[in-house]
Amino acid sequence: MVLNLVRTLSCLNWNIDLLVIREDSRHLHSLPENVHVVRLGTRHSGLAVAPLRDYLVAHQPPVLLAAKDRAGRAALKARRMAGVDTRIYIRLGTTLSQALEGRSNIRKWLRYRPMRRLYPKADGIIAVSQGVAEDIQQITGLAPERLHVVRNPVITHRLAEQASAPPPHPWLTDNGDPVIMGMGRLTRQKDFPTLMRAFARLLRKRPARLLILGDGADRSTLEDLARELGIADRLLLPGFDPNPYAWLSRANLFVLSSAWEGSPNALTEAMALGIPVVSTDCRSGPREILQGGQYGPLVPVGDAAALADAMLEVLDSPLGPAYIKEAVAEYHAETSARRYLEVMGLEVPK
Repeated sequence: MVLNLVRTLSCLNWNIDLLVIREDSRHLHSLPENVHVVRLGTRHSGLAVAPLRDYLVAHQPPVLLAAKDRAGRAALKARRMAGVDTRIYIRLGTTLSQALEGRSNIRKWLRYRPMRRLYPKADGIIAVSQGVAEDIQQITGLAPERLHVVRNPVITHRLAEQASAPPPHPWLTDNGDPVIMGMGRLTRQKDFPTLMRAFARLLRKRPARLLILGDGADRSTLEDLARELGIADRLLLPGFDPNPYAWLSRANLFVLSSAWEGSPNALTEAMALGIPVVSTDCRSGPREILQGGQYGPLVPVGDAAALADAMLEVLDSPLGPAYIKEAVAEYHAETSARRYLEVMGLEVPK
C-alpha cells in the first residue's frame, strides 16, 4: 500500500525520498524516476534514529510520512535530535489492541506507553479505517481532530492489467467446480484453519475447490489440517505470487477469514475486480467496506459453520460485478493520494 501511494504521488508530480529500513521486500522494484530510494543501513526501526536524524538535517523535507508505529516513534525522536521543523505523520494499518489480545499486561504497557508519550508530538495520525482510528484513540487518548481516516490506495491502473495476465493454474480455466479463494500470509491473523473447516462443511452440500494464495510460517500446519479434514485433494496452496490478481480475477468467491485487520486490502481488491465476497466481522475494516453486509455477508470470527453457510449462499446467489465494484470507489489510488496530500497540508494538484 505504501508503494501504491508512492507511485501515485509521483504521478501527481511529487518528488519523493523513500526511506527504507529493510530492503527484503519483494515489492520494491520498478519505481518511477522521481522516487529516490534512501537506504538507512539498518534492519530495525529502533536503530534507525541516528541515520534518520542525519537525513533530516541534510535534506529538511517539509513532510515525513512514517508507515508504522515503531517507524513513527523513531521519526519523532530523530526530528527532536535534528532540530528541524519537518512535519511528521504516522500511518497505522491495524487494530493494535486486537493484535496484542492475549498478551500480558506488562507487554501491552510496554507497547502503549511510548505511543501515549510520543504520539501527541506528531502533526497527525493517519488511520486506514474508522475502526483503527477508534483503537488508536482508546490507546493514546488523542483528541479526535488529531486523527484522520484515509482509505488505502488499493485500486491502481495496474490492477486491471495484472488481472488480465494469463491464468496461472488450470483450475481457473477448466470450467470445473467453483473456486473459492483466500489470500494473505499464512499466519494466525488470517485464520485460514477456520476457512478450511468451513470449506470441509461446504463440501457436504456441493462440490467446490479451495485456493489459498500466500506463504508463511503456518504452511505445514495447514497442510496437516487439510489431510485431517480430508480436503487435501481439493485444496491448492501455491505460495507467494507477485501477481495475485491473475488468480483473484478468476475466482468464483473470495473469503476473508481473518481474526483481525486494519483495512483488509485483499477484500478490497477482490471487490474492485467484481468478485463476490464473504468476510468475518473482525475488527476492523470489513464492516466498513461491506457497509454492514450490503455488499457481502459478515459472519462471526472463528465460526466455521456460519462461514460455510455464507459461502454456500453467495455461490448460489452471487451479487453482480458492477454492484460490488461501486462499494470500493474510495479506495482508488488517486483518490487516496489526494486525501493524503490534503491531510498533510501539501498542495493537491487540480
